[in-house]
Amino acid sequence: MNEHESSGFEEGQKVWVIAGDGSQRPAVYVGPADTASWLGSTPRAYVAYDDDRSGAVVPLELIVPRDE
Repeated sequence: MNEHESSGFEEGQKVWVIAGDGSQRPAVYVGPADTASWLGSTPRAYVAYDDDRSGAVVPLELIVPRDE
């Protein structure tokens, strides 16, 4: 199983990224971040936000599928 399969997301999939205040920001899943392989680290993923096309590395647990 590769990292994409283990995350449950596919490259290009529309997702929500949950912010600290509980709000959701629309984004696209880009792929797993290399930091996930560090011992004891939280799995992370790259996303590209829809609203301003910026990219970010976010904890995988803050990403949920977006049905659109």
